[in-house]
Amino acid sequence: MDLDLPELHFHALESTRRYVAGVGDEHWARESTCAGWTVRELVNHIVTGNYWAGALARGRTIDEVGDRLDGDVLGEDPLAEYEASAGDADAAFRAPGAMDAPCAVSYGPVPGRVYCGHRLLDVLVHGWDVAKSTGQGTELDPELVEACWEVIEPEKEALIGSGAFGTSHDIPPGADRQTALLALLGRTA
Repeated sequence: MDLDLPELHFHALESTRRYVAGVGDEHWARESTCAGWTVRELVNHIVTGNYWAGALARGRTIDEVGDRLDGDVLGEDPLAEYEASAGDADAAFRAPGAMDAPCAVSYGPVPGRVYCGHRLLDVLVHGWDVAKSTGQGTELDPELVEACWEVIEPEKEALIGSGAFGTSHDIPPGADRQTALLALLGRTA
């Protein structure tokens, strides 16, 4: 895989920022496309995931982070909190040596490039979830969709088996790359 993962991850963060910025006051308590989560809980998940990425990519352990990211971290300005978390994750993955450094994630230590690829997927797909849940346009950047395919292909069975992205749906015949990616990750376009 010859992807500039930190740059692609940054663009996924920017894409999702646009969707978070489009969440209206009337949307926060609405049930999201992610079963059991409101839109606020979904955005909170993205934000805490970004903060986790920043910490783990800098070599911290899950025990060191502890419970400081439990609960709602969005406060009164969810967009500002999203931006702060995105900046933190972006800086951590762009640090010298970050792509080769081990990250002590819950599924075992993995090189930073593997974790960055997983975060690219998570941020982009959950951005789509926010857009879909709030009636925004859901077309993702085709370059980011293709990058996600490159991340998924070598470890498709493990990622799908993890349940982290929902239950895989059958890919509709003739589906475009975005629809196929979303179906693979448990979404119905």
